[in-house]
Amino acid sequence: MTPTSSLTDGPVGTIRIGTRGSALAVAQTGTVAKALSARAGVPVELITISTEGDRSKESLASLGGTGVFASALREALLRGECDAIVHSLKDLPTGDHPGLSIAAIPKREDARDALCARDGLTLDTLPEGARVGTGSPRRQAQLRARRPDLEVVDIRGNVDTRLGRVGVDLDAVILAAAGLGRLGRLGAITEYLGIDGWPTAPGQGALAIEVRAGEEKLVSALDHHTTRVVVEAERDVLAILEAGCAAPIGANAIVDDGLIFLSARVYSPDGSERITSSHALYLSDVSNPSAEVAARVAKELLDGGAATLAPLGSTS
Repeated sequence: MTPTSSLTDGPVGTIRIGTRGSALAVAQTGTVAKALSARAGVPVELITISTEGDRSKESLASLGGTGVFASALREALLRGECDAIVHSLKDLPTGDHPGLSIAAIPKREDARDALCARDGLTLDTLPEGARVGTGSPRRQAQLRARRPDLEVVDIRGNVDTRLGRVGVDLDAVILAAAGLGRLGRLGAITEYLGIDGWPTAPGQGALAIEVRAGEEKLVSALDHHTTRVVVEAERDVLAILEAGCAAPIGANAIVDDGLIFLSARVYSPDGSERITSSHALYLSDVSNPSAEVAARVAKELLDGGAATLAPLGSTS
């Protein structure tokens, strides 16, 4: 039964939430489902949807970008097979999708990357020539910038698969701290990588709940305003730069004492060069602070030569 009223209008039928089938996707969708059920007072059912990104072992860049995870979910939502879908926001393309709306972005969790290494090693104590796995062009560039003596290995697979390679054919992997937390695997972390020196993917640590346009009230009570403001600023930088999955870009924003602070960094793929821009403004000074601060940061990056440094021009 498809819900016909908002969370505050009283009981509705079972809410069907679409999710990828990976352990991480199911865990984070389950968290959303629990919160939604508590607010709506109705049962919530998880609908598992297979995506090309989950089936293929090819690199994200060769598959066409992070949007490969979102497309099958969106098609199922538009067909009416579910009433809402949950994405990791960092995996969601920045452009709007016709007929759909991001109705809620719950409160963000840890935005940092984390190193999971054998023998309790850290990034600085890994031996020369150590093999570190990651499928992210950003993380690969950051590793090459910080430790050019390491061997960076392009890997795919779910969290458990990646962690299972540590101490076997890899010395370490880099993963999102939020994902490890959602899976109860924080004990695998040997070092948290600080945002200042290691900016992460725009939207990392946040989830997005997408519904059909016009049905936003179904999940809008789960939206966290401050999280939305900061992640929209981060993602607006990507959109302005027309940066897709192959662009090694990190961006992080915070809101503090009425100010939004946004910093973004563009790396060359080999990590040998980088450009950073940071700006802040008062939230009350402009009508759309996320867009305004992102425009300032993106302009400075482009003026500094970001378009020649990294592969821009594709928002996949």
